[in-house]
Amino acid sequence: MQNKRIYLSSPTMHDLEMRYIQEAFDTNWVAPLGKNVDEFEKEMASYIGIGHAAALNSGTAALHLAVKLCDVRAGDLVFCSDLTFSATINPVSYEGGVQVLIDSEEESWNMDPVLLEKAFKTYKKKPKAVIVANLYGTPAKLDEIAEICRHYDVPLIEDAAESLGATYNKRQTGTFGKYNALSFNGNKIITTSGGGMFLCDSEEAVKKVRFWATQARDPAPHYQHSEIGYNYRMSNIVAGIGRGQLPYLDEHIRRKREIYTTYKDGLKDLPVTMNPYLANSEPNHWLSCLLIDKREKTTYQEIMQKLEEHNIESRPIWKPMHMQPVFKDRAYITKDSSIDIGKDIFSRGLCLPSDIKMTEEEQQNVMSIIKGCFA
Repeated sequence: MQNKRIYLSSPTMHDLEMRYIQEAFDTNWVAPLGKNVDEFEKEMASYIGIGHAAALNSGTAALHLAVKLCDVRAGDLVFCSDLTFSATINPVSYEGGVQVLIDSEEESWNMDPVLLEKAFKTYKKKPKAVIVANLYGTPAKLDEIAEICRHYDVPLIEDAAESLGATYNKRQTGTFGKYNALSFNGNKIITTSGGGMFLCDSEEAVKKVRFWATQARDPAPHYQHSEIGYNYRMSNIVAGIGRGQLPYLDEHIRRKREIYTTYKDGLKDLPVTMNPYLANSEPNHWLSCLLIDKREKTTYQEIMQKLEEHNIESRPIWKPMHMQPVFKDRAYITKDSSIDIGKDIFSRGLCLPSDIKMTEEEQQNVMSIIKGCFA
């Protein structure tokens, strides 16, 4: 008999979700607008500590409309995190822009502000935006990155898809950019099954996002369109799930932190380290990851295979964007040609099961299997 599947990170439902969903059914608001959408936007903006929010059908949609607000057009440059999921930088291509990829620093695995400064000095052509992602729920050096963007008068887009609830210098991620994006995909720390949110302090910008997200329909009695729009709005049903999840966010973060700490303590005698974070940050620990020491012969593939034999899900670190075939021609900014931090982390790292429903016994079993790979 096969063991019960232990997932990397799966949805955790409570009781409130069905109450809001049922309310949408009872009032017949089964549409991409309604009370749940309005209230979810307000509640999320209040939790994050930002002026305005627009609920959309994905984090990618939020990033795309942020890129549009930055007026990215064909041939325009956008400086981007390299070690991230492709959805962080794909929207640049939607608008015909060209990504310049920035390597990571080793203290948080996120965009290196020193290399961001190097990119600004390397290119005479001013980028239309900078996009920084907070990898696996760990904040980047956001104050430094934001200050560089202010110095060069370039808007910052913060991809907080993985870091909802994390803080940097006691400030919530998703507030450092001129425009910010969240994701509520099924594996995120809270979920709406699929969904995202655009965040900013400009009421005018949020109104424009809502306009574009509803097919850019002009205020006319007939269907009239002066701009290209998109079908990006979140449904009232899905927003109900989000409203029911949000009150449990802090509880989810606490449980994720416990999982990370258990791994860190339980694996401390192995030639591995856990994904690092900055002393002035509080990650949400969405995914706990290990990094195998450089001199160690055991590979992440061996650990991954052994875990899978026991029906336990794990996953490689995001493959850096400069290593992706679709972005092979993009410029990549590193300290020098012999140093590639993102590639190194990818080659030695592994995302471990971080599901908040995982029992203590199950996590101990995961660690026992990992230890066996180094015996």
